[in-house]
Amino acid sequence: MLEIDKSLKSIAVGVIMLTVAACQVATEEAPQAWNPLDDFEVLDPASIFATPEPSPENSTYSTEQLSRGRYLVGLLGCGSCHTDGALVGDPDPGRLLAGSSTGIAYTNPLQDSNPGVVYPANLTPDLETGLGSWTMERLITMIRVGTTEHSASSLPVMPWPAYASITREDALSIAAYLKSLPPVRHAVPANVNRGQPAPAPYVHFGVYQSRPR
Repeated sequence: MLEIDKSLKSIAVGVIMLTVAACQVATEEAPQAWNPLDDFEVLDPASIFATPEPSPENSTYSTEQLSRGRYLVGLLGCGSCHTDGALVGDPDPGRLLAGSSTGIAYTNPLQDSNPGVVYPANLTPDLETGLGSWTMERLITMIRVGTTEHSASSLPVMPWPAYASITREDALSIAAYLKSLPPVRHAVPANVNRGQPAPAPYVHFGVYQSRPR
């Protein structure tokens, strides 16, 4: 009887070990649940209120017009996107309004592995990397309706609907101010369409509502 008990005990231990081993294999082979936030980190974007000084001596516009343009650029928060480092909470004071090497996704990266991304442009009048070659009319059009004279589609992340009611005089003041800034040479990455890999980091802003339970 004792020998039978020992045999049964050995069998039981063997069954337990096999069960544990089977659980370990199942755990190792089970696919991990996909978390779309694994490739992202939480950041605290900077709100830029300082605006660079224009150079009135090199401008054909009045001091009042330049002051008005500077005030409006600060009020509209243009620097929070168009200043390098601002989107990731570390603005570069030497590149105020000189464009961002961090982009903004305009499609949802939690759904698209390669979202469409816009890299905010250099708004200083540098001829090669900024707005130096832009006409005043092109600048005014971009500010008021989010398009340029060469494009019929609105810029994906430009908050132009909020500026739609801006007067032409105010848009002209903004354009005059930007044209009167000291040029900063800073080439930002090219925008990418949805489905293309982004050449540089990007952020995503969105509003999400909880689903009914």
